[in-house]
Amino acid sequence: MRGPMLRLKNIALHRGPKRVLHDVTLTVHPGQKVGVVGANGAGKSSLLGLVAGRFACDAGELDRPAGQRIAEVEQDIAATERALIDFVLDGNDALRALERELAAAEAAGDGERQARLFARYEDMDGYTAESRAARILSGLGFPAAQHRDALGTFSGGWRVRAALARALARPSDLLLLDEPTNHLDLDAVLWLEEWIGGYAGTLLIISHDREFLDAVVDHIVHVYAEQATLYTGNYADFERARAEALAQQGKAHERQQREVARIQRFVERFRYKATKARQAQSRLKTLERMELIAPAHVDAPFHFSIPAPDRLPNPLLRIEGADVGYGGVPVLRAVDMGLAPGQRVGILGRNGAGKSTLVKLIAGVLEAGAGTREAHADLRVGYFAQHQMEQLRDDESAIAQVQRDGGIGEQQARNVLGRYGFSGEDALRPVGTFSGGERARLVLALIFQRRPNLLLLDEPTNHLDLDMRHALSVALQDFSGAIVLVSHDRHLIKSTADELWLVRDGQVTPYDGDLGDYARWLRRNQSAAPAVPAPDPLAGLAAVAHGGAPAQAVSPRRRLSYGQQRELEQLPGVIERLEHEQHALHAALADPALYQRSGEHVAGIRSELERVDAALAVAFARWDALESERERA
Repeated sequence: MRGPMLRLKNIALHRGPKRVLHDVTLTVHPGQKVGVVGANGAGKSSLLGLVAGRFACDAGELDRPAGQRIAEVEQDIAATERALIDFVLDGNDALRALERELAAAEAAGDGERQARLFARYEDMDGYTAESRAARILSGLGFPAAQHRDALGTFSGGWRVRAALARALARPSDLLLLDEPTNHLDLDAVLWLEEWIGGYAGTLLIISHDREFLDAVVDHIVHVYAEQATLYTGNYADFERARAEALAQQGKAHERQQREVARIQRFVERFRYKATKARQAQSRLKTLERMELIAPAHVDAPFHFSIPAPDRLPNPLLRIEGADVGYGGVPVLRAVDMGLAPGQRVGILGRNGAGKSTLVKLIAGVLEAGAGTREAHADLRVGYFAQHQMEQLRDDESAIAQVQRDGGIGEQQARNVLGRYGFSGEDALRPVGTFSGGERARLVLALIFQRRPNLLLLDEPTNHLDLDMRHALSVALQDFSGAIVLVSHDRHLIKSTADELWLVRDGQVTPYDGDLGDYARWLRRNQSAAPAVPAPDPLAGLAAVAHGGAPAQAVSPRRRLSYGQQRELEQLPGVIERLEHEQHALHAALADPALYQRSGEHVAGIRSELERVDAALAVAFARWDALESERERA
């Protein structure tokens, strides 16, 4: 395609009464990979919507080549009965139209027309479309056994992944992605990096993940103060250029020097105590790089610190021989771990491996089915998880919730909120009007004001922009308590964690490498283990589902035993029976007549559905493990 892929000239854009962009001029050329960055609410999504043609500019011109194919992630995916893989393939409108033509030609008995259409079908790579879609789904974390499941059986977060898969599978010249990593785990983020590396078209992508941007883009558009400025290079190059520009301003330069000095103190303190462990050394390097990053963020509204804990008992917590799971089916077995003040742990593991389950066990949200969890009497947990944002009171203001939670006065509450970017009228708005990023900031404010000595952070950055992520990573450096972190934000893990734990095959073990080692392992072999092989506690699902004893565990260093081969043959039947139970229970819950009966009866059905859901998750995990073992053998 000759000429520019996209040209914006003197663009102005309003969303309601607010002016979002003013006099913006940009040119994007074919094949460029452009990251779109800026604070939440700056107008990044509006810019992508304008490019996609979802709304028109108020002034100026937007030029695109005729016939340009655009792909973007659809919003508000309905919970239909359409099979997951068919939903993904449906995004290829041209292919589906050709398939309808083929069906019509076959029905009419028109062999000549069929022959012509089959030739077009081959030219469109129609014969390989399903296999390509399946590879995308697997890369984004959907096991092969779920590709034929109805879209409606997946949760909202997984339907967002399905919509991303549909956009990636659709042939396009211009791909628009708006924060595609928000609902992904680290494994899927790494896969998406590789996929984008092989994408031949032009990319515009909004992301707040600096490492992801550094890996996939060659240009940055910074949306700031109604302007959109194009920079050459990745995000790190942009930060250096922005830091230099801010340094020309006298007051900004002074703030830069103070912030650099602050981070230098972290670096020197950590260098003194750092071990030779690979992740500890990785953290030291990341802290040193933060000295360069800090000057680019001094004009951000977020500069906060975490209040020191009142007490720091040692150990804070000890867990021994703990089994934990859902509905009587263990997800993790024989968990042995302890946490002490100053300990900083990053949790690794595939989606569904049990990372969040481990965090819930540490938090005391889930009880151990076996073993013990002993917490010190002075343990105070600060637990961040996505569901907490949903539990905020939508009819109350942020200031009211901080006052009630902390037992403090209005001015003290305003002081707390001011550090998280809530000032003036923002502190008085009903929380129901807040964006995802604002809700996340409020939850962090509530957690930190309680002075916890153990922070459990499960994907804390999903809705935070780059400035807030930087402020959080800096604030965590001074925290004297323990930190346990689950995140797909590699920069946050590298800057926060001194050690890594791997959740795999139902066990929690120390991981001796760093994130670079983990990423290389994933790219080498999606089936092998990046740590010392551990027994598989999910063995014998067919027996477990019916109350029997588990079969022999899978070892990745030998062939399948006769018993394992039999188990692999029987698992599809087990899964089918569980799915039949699941569908029947869903149907029962959808029947209005059910709710004329006792609440206890309804609760019983819901409890049974939780048990079946958990058993299905274990069954699919066991099936994947055995299939992977057979492939290696």
